Amino acid sequence: MRNKHLLVVLFLLAIAEFSAVAESVTFWSKLPNEEVARTITNQMTDAELLSQTFMFGWAGVEPPELLFQWVERGLGSVKVFGWNTDDIHMVAKSITALQKKAHAGRFEIPLFVATDQEGGWIRHVKGDTAITPGNMAIGAAGYPADAWYTAYYISQEIKALGINMNFAPTVDLFTAHDSTIIGTRSFGEDPNKTGVLGAAFAAGSQAAGVIPTVKHFPGHGDTSLDSHIKAPVININFETFKTRELVPYLYLIKENVPAVTSGHLSYPQIETSGAPASLSKYFLTDLLRNQLGYKGIIITDDMMMVGATAYAGAMSNAFKMALEAGNDIILSSTTAKLNEALWTKNLDLMASDSNFRECVKQAAYRVIMAKLNYFKSGNSATLYPDPDEVDKYIPNKEGEKFFLEQACRSITVEKQGSMPLNADDAGRVLLLGSMESFFREGKKRYPNSGFFSFNYETGPNETQWVLDNISKIATGYDTVIISVASENHAKIANWFKGRGKKVIILCTMSPELTESLQWADTILLGYSWRCDYSMTAMLAALHGEYQPQGVRPYK
Repeated sequence: MRNKHLLVVLFLLAIAEFSAVAESVTFWSKLPNEEVARTITNQMTDAELLSQTFMFGWAGVEPPELLFQWVERGLGSVKVFGWNTDDIHMVAKSITALQKKAHAGRFEIPLFVATDQEGGWIRHVKGDTAITPGNMAIGAAGYPADAWYTAYYISQEIKALGINMNFAPTVDLFTAHDSTIIGTRSFGEDPNKTGVLGAAFAAGSQAAGVIPTVKHFPGHGDTSLDSHIKAPVININFETFKTRELVPYLYLIKENVPAVTSGHLSYPQIETSGAPASLSKYFLTDLLRNQLGYKGIIITDDMMMVGATAYAGAMSNAFKMALEAGNDIILSSTTAKLNEALWTKNLDLMASDSNFRECVKQAAYRVIMAKLNYFKSGNSATLYPDPDEVDKYIPNKEGEKFFLEQACRSITVEKQGSMPLNADDAGRVLLLGSMESFFREGKKRYPNSGFFSFNYETGPNETQWVLDNISKIATGYDTVIISVASENHAKIANWFKGRGKKVIILCTMSPELTESLQWADTILLGYSWRCDYSMTAMLAALHGEYQPQGVRPYK
């Protein structure tokens, strides 16, 4: 009997010791990651579990007090959007403050801090960060190394600010050539090539210490609609979907990409309920996780987009459906109020619906596991970036040299014409465009040239003003070099058709802009939004300083 009592005492002591250890476990405890994640999620309140699945952005230069209150509540992630990043020193200061608030929580769980720094057109962190040639330029060159190093240098810059997650690469195929939503954000229309380049981009990002997030699953390329405004409907059958949209993801899943963004995209022939992929259990759980074997976390595209809310009705229901579908992090570009229904209704539902609570708990577990694997990897972004140090890393000096070389590899000759064109053969040259680098680099090669400038974002009124006045400016010039980045720029270029000038088109965005300009003497494709590197590379190619080898990445 005495031995039985002793065993009971020892058993109770062991339980007490285990409970004491469990109570003391924080994110930074030196235990196996699985044990830390399991212990923390088992101890979390419903509010803490649900908070860990939310990612909020904020408007304004500094985060509002409301966002700090959410972090104190246990918010899992924040996102840096492009409207508050002109001052990168303030970005670093804000991230440091938010991470310190997160560390003060009882489990000391750091925040995922995300942004959209795709390269090229989409560049949310501004200031002195690089404006790179972008994905379609990478696709035109065709070198996986270009994708790898592009991601590496972009990631080094944002990592210096404490940003640890990037919503890139975009692996949407350039199927709808008239799309202004994806456009030059795409590597091209070939699924296998896109998969290879996307995997290389993801690897470069990880090598630099930033988590890549592949988007927009299951594919935003075959639509010209913007899911911010309306839910795009992609009416293809499963066979087309399997051999086209899914292919890039197969490459990335094989390489164990850590994160995927779910898109607000409807595929009615595949998901007959009409639910967008971001709210579809079939797409995210049955297909992506169970059939394709994806092991990472899934993050919604911004839930403030109409593409999500139009189907769900209420925002609270959209959040609920997103979690039930298989998303682990729900993104909102705005910071919700503490009493909003997307919070209160789903928190109440956790108390009354054990299945929903388990769904939230599993999502929180995957998020915490992803954080443990990242922050304890030895290659993570600093939690507390020093604003006084960021100028050492931004802009990235090695990246500047690389991006010019990469731009040269991407330039494509759409129409050869009089190229190469030296100053003597060009006669009097008129430069028409928007970018300072266009005029600077043009003047270097054609010293006696004149110039006429219009805005990069040329509206209809300004376009008409240019058309009304251009005849006075163009008189006496033999050659006109025009930088075309939009339909309105193409309208300006078309004024010269049949007017006896030698016209050179430098197209800096989608090659579709050149369809009406095939009458021009020479056309070069650069694929790159506002990119000084690509502009320099096009003018150097025109001048005969190298032979461009880029290939249009779609038929």
